[in-house]
Amino acid sequence: MSYVKIEGVSKYFGSTKVLNNISLSIEEGEFITLLGPSGCGKSTLLRAIAGLNDLSSGDIYVGDKKITHLPSKDREVGMVFQSYALFPNLNVFQNIAFGLKMEKMDKEQYTVKVEEMVELIDLKGKENMYPGQLSGGQQQRVALARALIKKPKILLLDEPLSALDAQIRRTLRNEIRLIQRKLNMTTIFVTHDQEEALTISDRIFVMNHGDIEQEGGPRSIYTSPETEFVARFIGNYNVLKKSELETTGARLVSENELFAIRPEAISIFPLAKEGHNMDETINIICEAEVVMSTVLGNVMRFDMDVKGIGITVDALNESKIHWIKNGMTVQIAIPIEECKGLRIPS
Repeated sequence: MSYVKIEGVSKYFGSTKVLNNISLSIEEGEFITLLGPSGCGKSTLLRAIAGLNDLSSGDIYVGDKKITHLPSKDREVGMVFQSYALFPNLNVFQNIAFGLKMEKMDKEQYTVKVEEMVELIDLKGKENMYPGQLSGGQQQRVALARALIKKPKILLLDEPLSALDAQIRRTLRNEIRLIQRKLNMTTIFVTHDQEEALTISDRIFVMNHGDIEQEGGPRSIYTSPETEFVARFIGNYNVLKKSELETTGARLVSENELFAIRPEAISIFPLAKEGHNMDETINIICEAEVVMSTVLGNVMRFDMDVKGIGITVDALNESKIHWIKNGMTVQIAIPIEECKGLRIPS
């Protein structure tokens, strides 16, 4: 049974529609991510769940309780912001305890709870330090503990890692996931970072222009994009028209007019004088000019030109591909089964 339900949610700012009839459901204990570029509506939706934005239409349920018109303080949600939102004049202990003190909890009781949280976020010994004395990663841990200490029904994370450098971001991302699993906390995470979404989520909702274009597990989102936007945003796919693929001599038995092909699915071979020995019943074989090559860590990216059509190929950066030079003409093989037909959003 769904734990969180969002039904027909729309939001206007003036005459601008930023959420377009959004509906989704989340299971208890699930970690879902709202993924999309800036301005797609993901943070607006998160803030609506928190009660920080009123809805233009639609409803939000947690369990069997409708919370659409409840004030934020009564929704039993914990929220972590990109900016940490810590009180600079309060130390770590006081920041974490703040919500419990506002509820007039006995000091002995909230001290025990704060100590548990400090242990959970690995900041023991830093209870008397102030936000200005902490690193960005440590400040975000404090913000996370403050959100969790009241045992909310839902944890909302609004781009919590985007202000951190790459290494700290990866470390804290893993810690958030471990804490979420330990507490079995229903969590909604907002990010524009595809890698974050793919590594941390149980399910991903890809948003674009106020709509959900696709939802699914990380693997299905990456390997089976349904629209051009998802293909380009998630995996740097080549997106080609059917007519463009057919200029290579390929004949695709499909009603789709647009196809996505992963760069790493395409193989590169030397141009063979006597022709090639690859099976053209399962591969699209064509000549390509190497326009540019780029080192991306353990991957080499080749930008190719095939009869005026741009195609990107990714290959492991190893000695067997070092013969490939810019300006060279090569052969590429595109497996037909890797040509994913895309739907055109209505």
